[in-house]
Amino acid sequence: MALDLTGRSYVKELDHTGDELRELVALAARLKAAKAAGTEERLLTGRTIALLFEKNSTRTRCSFEVAAADQGAATVYLDPAGSHLGSKESVKDTARVLGRLFDAIEFRGAAQSTAEELAAHSGVPVYNGLTDDWHPTQTLADVLTMTEHCPRPLAEQTLAYLGDARFNMGNSYLVTGALLGMDVRLVAPRAYWPAQEVAAAARRIAESTGARLTLTESVEEGVAGADFLATDVWVSMGEPKEVWDERIAALAPYAVTMDVLRATGNPAVRFLHCLPAFHDLGTSVAREIHERHGLEYLEVSDEVFESEHSVVFDEAENRMHTIKALLVATLA
Repeated sequence: MALDLTGRSYVKELDHTGDELRELVALAARLKAAKAAGTEERLLTGRTIALLFEKNSTRTRCSFEVAAADQGAATVYLDPAGSHLGSKESVKDTARVLGRLFDAIEFRGAAQSTAEELAAHSGVPVYNGLTDDWHPTQTLADVLTMTEHCPRPLAEQTLAYLGDARFNMGNSYLVTGALLGMDVRLVAPRAYWPAQEVAAAARRIAESTGARLTLTESVEEGVAGADFLATDVWVSMGEPKEVWDERIAALAPYAVTMDVLRATGNPAVRFLHCLPAFHDLGTSVAREIHERHGLEYLEVSDEVFESEHSVVFDEAENRMHTIKALLVATLA
């Protein structure tokens, strides 16, 4: 295996090179093909991985558990009430305990500093399953999905992300695209752009990779010629209703509809979403928003979500294959 990230953590894309990301995605493609063919070799037998969750998830937890099981490793799930992290025990002490018991730690929570501190003190690889600032395992899955649905090299592909670009998905898309030399557009109101330090770091990387990075308020400019359109939820459970009102008012023009897909001028454009998505009234949150605002969808219309342009479930499956590649590259 050419890629060797033995013992290294994966807490944000900025810690890796474009070549390392490309190799991880290529390894994921090989592992995916081997699983489909029934020829997968177990390389992680005897390993045990802690799954430390402050925020619940469907795809992240299941992807880590299935990926580990396929490779012969065991997992221990610690839910938000399953450890003393940050309450009765410091992050540093938790890291040192878990590092003695496990071969690696996955963390999903709010603060990026928690993931960084776990990595600094555990002595084992730490994987960021999501923080408020970065979502690096998601962008690995998205890149694999893009390689499967566009025949051109990544450096010749264009990704436009619409919506709230201030947090993990906006940051991760901008930096990942910079590392891979892509054409990345973040399409959002100026107040919803990434922090200046994130944009500056991405632009410094782009100077050496040839990436084209655009931050724009114009949907027409942002999506023109795009190969992929992506978005994410605008509101989260537990946020005040006033925040919902503000986000919906600001971001409604950036919802991904069929008109937006047509504005790309690309009949083969594909739609990405990290999920869950508010595309219909099938959830209690969506119904509450409908009662308050009269909207049947938020960031993406059901017509787009269920269309032939949508590859969101390929993307969801690829969370598992790319996480498996990460485990193999760092632990095998």
